[in-house]
Amino acid sequence: MGQENLPRATALVVENDPLQREMICVLLEESDYDVVQCESAEAAQVVLDKLSPSLVFLMTDVSLAGSMNGVELARIARARNPRLGVIVTSGRAPPEPLPDGVKFWAKPWAALDVLREAELAQAGRLRAPARA
Repeated sequence: MGQENLPRATALVVENDPLQREMICVLLEESDYDVVQCESAEAAQVVLDKLSPSLVFLMTDVSLAGSMNGVELARIARARNPRLGVIVTSGRAPPEPLPDGVKFWAKPWAALDVLREAELAQAGRLRAPARA
């Protein structure tokens, strides 16, 4: 009953393949998430600068347009918002260790897994105490 007034959760999807990016975004949007999409980590950093406290979920590929990879983006995102649920995905092993709390998924992954992780991230945000 008390959740009707909560704003929609916001997810950030960073993927250089437009078809995969669009598929993830549609999945999340149809599950009542606001979604911001980017094809590069540099563009995603701009989003993080503006929306980091309100984001609940980030899904990023390792290989991205631009000079920064998804693991570097995950590190920046978690530093700005430690409660952010982060998934890094690739068809290959990540090129460097992942930050604490970040999950790696090998491609291909199941669409329902994306929704489950987004829901877990949202539930974690609702349970976590607000910072003063």
